[in-house]
Amino acid sequence: MSQFFGDLWESIFTPGTTPTLVKATHYSFAALVVTLVTLCVSTLNKHFFFLTAIALGLWAGITWFITELEKLKEEMAKQNTPVTEGGEGSEEVAEIEEKTEDEKKKE
Repeated sequence: MSQFFGDLWESIFTPGTTPTLVKATHYSFAALVVTLVTLCVSTLNKHFFFLTAIALGLWAGITWFITELEKLKEEMAKQNTPVTEGGEGSEEVAEIEEKTEDEKKKE
């Protein structure tokens, strides 16, 4: 268990998502949903039902985003292109940066 927390601490300093960070996200949302469902059952308060729905929607959205991010990483790996560099539009960005450097030199 301490290895998990050690990996989680290291994932804070690692760019992007790590498997440990994804697991921690799912564990956190699972605990939140269990807590909210328990409150729904014990209080029958409509606010807890809405909060449960919001939490489930947020969890689904984050899970979808992580899945799409993994698909993008796999696609970029197939093209042998780094995700952080050389992506779509990077040539235009490089040209704009060169133009601004040239303009600064002229001044």
